[in-house]
Amino acid sequence: MRFPTLHIADVWQALFAPAPSDLLFAARNLIAGGLALYLALRLNFEQPQWALTTVFIVSQPSSGMVLAKGAYRLLGTFTGAVVSILLIAVLGQAPLLFLLAMALWLAFCTTGASLLRNHAAYGFVLAGYTTAIIALPATAAPLQVFDQAVARCSEIGLGIICAAVASIVLWPRRIEQTLAIQGRAAWLAGRRAAASELLGEDQRKGLLEALGRIVAVDAQRDHAWFEGPLGRRRSQALRVLSRDLLGLLRAARGVARQRQMLDLENAQRLEPLIQQTIQTLEAEHEPILAPLAQSLEQALEDRSLSAENHLCLVQLTQVLNLVEQSASSISAVEQGRVPAGAPGALSWHRDIQQGLLGGLRSALAFLAVAGFWLLSAWPSGLGAVSICGVVLSLFAGRENPAAACLNFLKGIALSIPVAAVVSLGLLPGWDGFPLLCLGLGVPLFFASLCMSRPKIAPIASAFCIFFVNNVGPSNLMTYDLGAFLNKAMATLIGVGIAVVVLRLISLNPGEHHYRRMFKASLFDLAQLTARPAEQAESWFGGRMADRLIRLSRYWQMQPENRRVHWDNGLLGLDLGDELLQLRSCLDPAQGALAAERDRYLLHLAALLKHGGPTVARGDQLDAASVALLKALEKDRGLAVQPQEMARAAILQLQFTWRRWCRQQPSGALPARLTAAG
Repeated sequence: MRFPTLHIADVWQALFAPAPSDLLFAARNLIAGGLALYLALRLNFEQPQWALTTVFIVSQPSSGMVLAKGAYRLLGTFTGAVVSILLIAVLGQAPLLFLLAMALWLAFCTTGASLLRNHAAYGFVLAGYTTAIIALPATAAPLQVFDQAVARCSEIGLGIICAAVASIVLWPRRIEQTLAIQGRAAWLAGRRAAASELLGEDQRKGLLEALGRIVAVDAQRDHAWFEGPLGRRRSQALRVLSRDLLGLLRAARGVARQRQMLDLENAQRLEPLIQQTIQTLEAEHEPILAPLAQSLEQALEDRSLSAENHLCLVQLTQVLNLVEQSASSISAVEQGRVPAGAPGALSWHRDIQQGLLGGLRSALAFLAVAGFWLLSAWPSGLGAVSICGVVLSLFAGRENPAAACLNFLKGIALSIPVAAVVSLGLLPGWDGFPLLCLGLGVPLFFASLCMSRPKIAPIASAFCIFFVNNVGPSNLMTYDLGAFLNKAMATLIGVGIAVVVLRLISLNPGEHHYRRMFKASLFDLAQLTARPAEQAESWFGGRMADRLIRLSRYWQMQPENRRVHWDNGLLGLDLGDELLQLRSCLDPAQGALAAERDRYLLHLAALLKHGGPTVARGDQLDAASVALLKALEKDRGLAVQPQEMARAAILQLQFTWRRWCRQQPSGALPARLTAAG
């Protein structure tokens, strides 16, 4: 990779023009690290550097992130320690079987980390990481594995405690305080995206920005949960806001679809109200809704309106109601109160096959390094195997693990000469804890400044970890150039082989990957016909948002004639939006209408489960739609507005299904549903 990717401008700004918050962050890391190292030395821990290293591993800008990361690091560390003891106890005398079992365990942890999000994924990462640093070195002395496990857990636990206390006491930055700002930004982005949908602009612009902000805020919401009652209340309020924003986008896209069905005269008649709604949505300040609501109410009373125009105005009124509802939700986030009916967390797309392939690739990379160790019979090669296991645990579950490992390798390479100067040039002539802190603290302070910059944070984090690891501060330090070079070479070789294997075995998305995503969307849509309505918005909206964001990343990689994958994502979202609308309108139905509704939903689920949209199936929803429309006209139990909205949803479902079928490649094989959702 070329040298400019080191982001020289970011390094220069971090080192020579740091922000006050960056200086406080670096100072807090040094204080927490110094305390952890001092206590580890006083308690005579076997490898005190793990306490210091842990401080920099869990170091985060906000206290909630530190507490969340620390809690799941403890859980993952304990799990990894138990697995280490079991592996050594059962396979300690069978090296080849032990390495194979270790590779399978790393594959399992990698798969878990790739399928889960946030804290749960980090727990899997640490389970593999800890097993690598305990079980592999213990192969040289199997009888000491329990002592090694207790020692590593004690050292890591001490580092977590010191980092957590420092994040709470020293210049704390609570993420729940920023949630209101991020929530308002997501709210504004959602309104802009809704306005963009009403304008009929490119959906990839506004829609993806809004979905991206919703996803980002939801990730931060998890961290706020660890910051006390106020953080938990804001976290729950954000769930409501995410649901309302997804509903607003759904309603705006519904209006856009309804407008496509209008003739030119009817469309022009509604244009002033559409433009007024767009201006309201695009306002940077709190929108004044009363004048627009009054205009819509007057327009709805006009008896000369066609049925299609009336439906469009009813949907536009729903957009206005959702804007008002989302304004109430953002107010609840800012005030730290929980609105009624908080939904569950957003759900995500999980590609089980991709996760399993990533896990197998991780196992193969580990076995490649283990094979190098066995063939070379290099005593320090065990260190290469151990660090390879650590790196694979950290990065193999990510979308681009080779690039992440390469950044890690850069940090390691930068740490080696600095560690050599400190451990072999300075520390032999220095005595006492203060001078040890000086020798370690200066490089760690500057690296902590770089950790505040997202583009160079991975390199800076790797520098901190391996600088401490290479210096190896302890009560009985040795200064052996040969041992230092062997350790450094083992680290570089272990990570280097992992990078090569991960780069050679690429899992970039191809046609089969997109077909699995398509099948997962059909599976979710089929489930949406029967899933409890109160949780369906967050469940379906989160999964489709995740898929659209994934599809957009590879948009430029697809030729024009293969961008049907993006269209499949949007049309699946449209179909789900109208299905949610239909269910919300017809859930109170009784008698004949309820029976016809259930038949319609079962028929739609069957279409989705058995074949999905194909060119030849465009008319297979028509008969069920006509039957449900007739039952709706005869029913007198529903209020007028839900009845009109249900009619619009039925027509839109029919229209979207036909359009989706037409856009499928002719001669395509039926997409048989699997449980890939």
